[in-house]
Amino acid sequence: MHKTPLLTLASLSVLIAGHARAEVSANVGWMNDYYYRGIFQARSSAAGGIDWSQSGFYAGTWAADVDDGLEIDGFFGYAREIGDVSLSAGFTGYYYTQDFDDTYQELNLGAALEFVSLAVALGEYGNFDGPAEDYTWYALTLEKNGFHGRLATFGRDFDGSYLELGYSRKLAELDLGLTLIVADDRLVGESTESLVFSIGKSFEIGRSGESP
Repeated sequence: MHKTPLLTLASLSVLIAGHARAEVSANVGWMNDYYYRGIFQARSSAAGGIDWSQSGFYAGTWAADVDDGLEIDGFFGYAREIGDVSLSAGFTGYYYTQDFDDTYQELNLGAALEFVSLAVALGEYGNFDGPAEDYTWYALTLEKNGFHGRLATFGRDFDGSYLELGYSRKLAELDLGLTLIVADDRLVGESTESLVFSIGKSFEIGRSGESP
């Protein structure tokens, strides 16, 4: 799986731009195998994206090469902290070239407390010439000191679950990650285990201070 049109993202940025500090960053990376939500997408995939944030609002776009084309995503939303709890709500669209897959569009909700987080997606899949399909995705993640574990499952018109166990760290300004993915046969047609290595780097492009 895995965009909102860039015009929409640009319009959102203009609408919520104010006097508070805004930050723009970029990221590039590579994965030996690209999996998304437990489902294989491509081997040896390069990716990159741009993110904008200001006063809790955020927007961005991200792209990766997949088999026979590109995946291009777009997202926007709002995140804030209430006491020790972090909350977020937003939209993500996933679009593809060369008929690799059809469009996914979803509402994203998230909550986190210390090292525990819960993410929920409520989405619709275009399904090419067939009827559109609705899906849900739920993920519970534990993360501490670079280690993470995630148990996630799909519902409604989609089915299947997967488990992720991984470790990530920064070394010489590079973000390195190693993740074991175990998916059940409902998700991928047969039970499968995959070990994914990733390397990436983030850059700060610009930051605007508060206006007088």
